[in-house]
Amino acid sequence: MTALLGGASLIGLAPIFVRLADVGPTAVAFWRVALAAPVFALLMMRKEGFGAARARSLGWLVLAGLFFVGDLAVWHQSILWTSVANSTLLTNLAPVWVTLAAWLLWQERVNAAFAGGILLALLGALLLMADSLEVSRQTLIGDLLAVLTSLFYAGYLLVLSRQRRLHSTLAVMFWTSASAAVVLLPLALLMGETILPASAQGWAVLAGLALLSHAMGQGLIAYGFAHLPASFSSVSLLLQPLAAGAFAWLLLGEHFGVQQALGGAVVLAGILWCRRAMKDDG
Repeated sequence: MTALLGGASLIGLAPIFVRLADVGPTAVAFWRVALAAPVFALLMMRKEGFGAARARSLGWLVLAGLFFVGDLAVWHQSILWTSVANSTLLTNLAPVWVTLAAWLLWQERVNAAFAGGILLALLGALLLMADSLEVSRQTLIGDLLAVLTSLFYAGYLLVLSRQRRLHSTLAVMFWTSASAAVVLLPLALLMGETILPASAQGWAVLAGLALLSHAMGQGLIAYGFAHLPASFSSVSLLLQPLAAGAFAWLLLGEHFGVQQALGGAVVLAGILWCRRAMKDDG
């Protein structure tokens, strides 16, 4: 659980890096995985070698990478059509889809207390971002894209949950990152985006995104998914909006008042409630 919460906290830095980047939104996603992939490759070569992932299951790791492409690319587009708060909240519907799929596909037990914990955590996220939410016809396209993003991220987490039982964290992260990078670069070029940063600061922002949010953040999440059920693991990731809000307050001076603190406390209570429900059911 500690790895999941630590990973979710580091991923909370991602919106800060994305905002500071001086390249296009899809290009940001490309550099996020492209700069992290060599790190995973070097560590994997040193510990396991590239033969660790068998060809048959390699396809599943590539599929996880494609789900991650959809997650990043569609999320960045949703922000262009709706508010950041709307997009963040709707993207965090992923734990709902993961829990439903894990119950349908793998018969993971979900009791009423666990469902209540998910609802509580989502309500906390809603309270956390309530000041910035917008509901209008103009935001509808972006809101729908954010829901689609949550489905892509749920697909990534579900495949990740299964493959971590077969492969190491390093193997999973290398192959998913490399396959995502192969797709994201031509996508960014087709969209006519700026690909290369204009300054050393621009490169530093992308390196921070790749190393802190992706290599360490997603890496810790991949590690945690091998030790806990997919449903609870995904709920733990609802810490991301709280972490993002706290980092925006500390680093960018954005507002983070009593309401946001209360929403964060409710999110944490929901996660702990789910943990308690999982132990009682187990």
